[in-house]
Amino acid sequence: MQIYTKTGDAGETSLLGGKRVQKNCIEIDAIGEVDELNSYLGVLISFLEEPKWRTEKEKLIQIQHHLFNVGGMIAAVQTDLVNVPTVGDAHVEKLETWIDEMTKELPELTQFILPGGHRAAAVCYHTRAVCRRAERRVVELQTASKLNPVVQHFLNRLSDALFTLGRYINVKEGHAEVTWRK
Repeated sequence: MQIYTKTGDAGETSLLGGKRVQKNCIEIDAIGEVDELNSYLGVLISFLEEPKWRTEKEKLIQIQHHLFNVGGMIAAVQTDLVNVPTVGDAHVEKLETWIDEMTKELPELTQFILPGGHRAAAVCYHTRAVCRRAERRVVELQTASKLNPVVQHFLNRLSDALFTLGRYINVKEGHAEVTWRK
């Protein structure tokens, strides 16, 4: 497969189904945000090298696959294509289950906390912020298209999972949470 095609040199690209669009259209922008999120997940995974993080790494890699499906759903929003891989309510529910499992091992959250702590947790918090930005772009796209709302639900829950994972990493690595001072 050749990487460069030169078909985008004039500022256009193709969505699924072949429709040509400007590279700055909302669909391409949202796909780019999801791509950046996926890349940051890759960075986060690289910080979880120790064997004790195997389960979390596996979950994050599965989420990376789901994010490719999210990108496909966004790229197909202007088409009638039906064979596009998707995310659904079951994916959202898996994230909720993971959040609940981690939360059982965390102290109750009663105040805002500052992002940071262990380096993997800090990357996790940054990845959460990237996820929130992707979610905002998806919300913008939803107002202009028929994008399945489960995409927003998935990203919203993923940002919650990343926040919780950051806390979980800090607890497991012995880093105290720093609470926000007014």
